[in-house]
Amino acid sequence: MALFWCTEALPLAVTALFPVVLFPMMGIMDSTAACSQYLKDTNMLFIGGMLVAISVEKWNLHKRIALRVLLIVGVKPALLLLGFMIVTAFLSMWITNTATTAMMIPIAQAVIEQLYSSEEKVDELVVDRADKSECQPNGNAKQLTENVKVTPDNEQNGNINQAFEMPEKHLTIEEPIKQEKSATVLEIDLENDKLNKDKQARRLKKHLKLCKGMSLCVCYSASIGGIATLTGTTPNLVMKGQMDELFPGNNNIINFASWFGFSFPTMVLLLALSWIWLQFLFLGTKFKKNFGCGRKPEQKEKEKRAYQVIVSEHKQLGSMSFAEICVLVMFTLLVLLWFLRDPGFMPGWATISFNKGGKEYVTDATVAIFIALMMFIFPSELPSCKYLELQQANKSHKNGRIRPPPPLLDWKTVNEKMPWNIVFLLGGGFALAKGSEESGLSTWLGDKLTPLQSIPPVAIALLLCLMVATFTECTSNVATTTLFLPILASMAKVIHLNPLYIMLPCTLSASLAFMLPVATPPNAIAFSYGQLKVVDMARSGFFLNIIGVLVITLAINSWGFYMFDLGTFPTWANSTGKP
Repeated sequence: MALFWCTEALPLAVTALFPVVLFPMMGIMDSTAACSQYLKDTNMLFIGGMLVAISVEKWNLHKRIALRVLLIVGVKPALLLLGFMIVTAFLSMWITNTATTAMMIPIAQAVIEQLYSSEEKVDELVVDRADKSECQPNGNAKQLTENVKVTPDNEQNGNINQAFEMPEKHLTIEEPIKQEKSATVLEIDLENDKLNKDKQARRLKKHLKLCKGMSLCVCYSASIGGIATLTGTTPNLVMKGQMDELFPGNNNIINFASWFGFSFPTMVLLLALSWIWLQFLFLGTKFKKNFGCGRKPEQKEKEKRAYQVIVSEHKQLGSMSFAEICVLVMFTLLVLLWFLRDPGFMPGWATISFNKGGKEYVTDATVAIFIALMMFIFPSELPSCKYLELQQANKSHKNGRIRPPPPLLDWKTVNEKMPWNIVFLLGGGFALAKGSEESGLSTWLGDKLTPLQSIPPVAIALLLCLMVATFTECTSNVATTTLFLPILASMAKVIHLNPLYIMLPCTLSASLAFMLPVATPPNAIAFSYGQLKVVDMARSGFFLNIIGVLVITLAINSWGFYMFDLGTFPTWANSTGKP
């Protein structure tokens, strides 16, 4: 399965179905036990989260949030880059990284194109004004030459000899001036054309560089934002499922609140460092200019036109509809219920009302499915007694027909947008982990890694994060976490190290796929616009991978160390899952 997942000779979801056939035939697990791994609590959490995300996408609530934040941030280069990164990371916390990138990159491209076209128009206006100012002195000179008509040689008795004057004027004054002027104008035009071409080439190069930076900031921040929440990206759910499968007595140590408390500061720090790195790489080191300090009038005009693009996009959405308000309320309620179910520092609503006797009846999946069901029930319009068709239009119903308002979410939309393959992929990972445990493979691999006990835990975590971050560049992050986490859990048990100390940072490292277009779908979407080269992504992504590994290592050894009490070997780590 590892070979098929790495090479993708078969679709990932198809490979994930192998345990259903192979484990019963090999005598590892019976068919019922193998199939039960494919729809566990974690799968339902994923489905519920995706249903809410699909509702947000259906009513364009995510686009309204994005444009509103961009209107607040503005279009100064550095702040524009930061604005797109913040919006993309925030949306990626709740909806899929792929959907976020697919929505944000066209908006970014439209803004950048408007900046470029505005700069061209401003430059043309400046050139026209310069041409007019050049023509004005020449006109004055011509007026002066026309006024010089009388010379001592062509004055007779105080009268002007007209027949003599006209030829003399053209031969001695007008003709040399015209010749000199035409030669000068030709030289100036050639020089201006050369300068304009050079300026246009520099402007195009600057525009292309900014386009590259904007595309990379969107796809990178989508991957970074996904690590902040438990449902933000699939590897996080794989981690949650593997913990519950391999260590069933872990007292729900990984839930939405605990994950957010650890990962959100990590995401913010990594996003800030990524912004500084991309700004240095694509905007240069003139930070005052990047932040719009000391702007020229033409620069202000250019930014004003780009800002109008965002304003017009926002106006096209109109005022918030009843459906958008309902989805926003449901989404906010979901987040609050997740946070307050079992916050850790105080008893949660689920602990007080449902989870009694040390048994957990209500989980994060229960909350997600509850809100998703509400999406299918609540109407998208205010209920009213409007007639869909009048008697003249619908003769079969003399009194007309009342149209019920459609719900916030319908199954047709879900069937089109739900990534069902991820459900099977998650199940295949859980089945593989269970099979490794039942067959003794995990214990054998853990024993082989016993020499690592002599290495300091900090070095172990750092090396494993680097290995996972490198491996995830060549294969999907879901497959990476599915393959590595059971082995890491067995190794931690053998060397008596808290399993979270290595499983948690390695899970986050699986999302650090920044170097190659094929590493993750957001990278592929950004690369498909044709402005990026592989070397551009590899150059910026390599250093960003190093930054990401260092930030995650810092997080697990600072606030994460005390949050999860990683300095002790927990009692639940000695227990194993039951068949």
